[in-house]
Amino acid sequence: MTLKKHQNPKGGLNAAGRKHFGVKAPIKTGTNPRRVSFAARMAGNDGPLKNKKGEPTRLALSFKAWGFRNRQSARNFANKHKKS
Repeated sequence: MTLKKHQNPKGGLNAAGRKHFGVKAPIKTGTNPRRVSFAARMAGNDGPLKNKKGEPTRLALSFKAWGFRNRQSARNFANKHKKS
């Protein structure tokens, strides 16, 4: 469970949250294997990208934090760069 104090309002985790869960910061550009893996995992997630108020959901914010516009751009990136 992620606590509010660990969440970055712009998406993902803040430095305290990354330290608490032992994860690295997002990679916004390039074809790093971590970025390809993130794109492949998250592109398959169902769920809205906007909430009832029209604001972006945590899913949409995480796409943005990793440098993707939406689910389809993440899917295309993963398919192009995944290892066969």
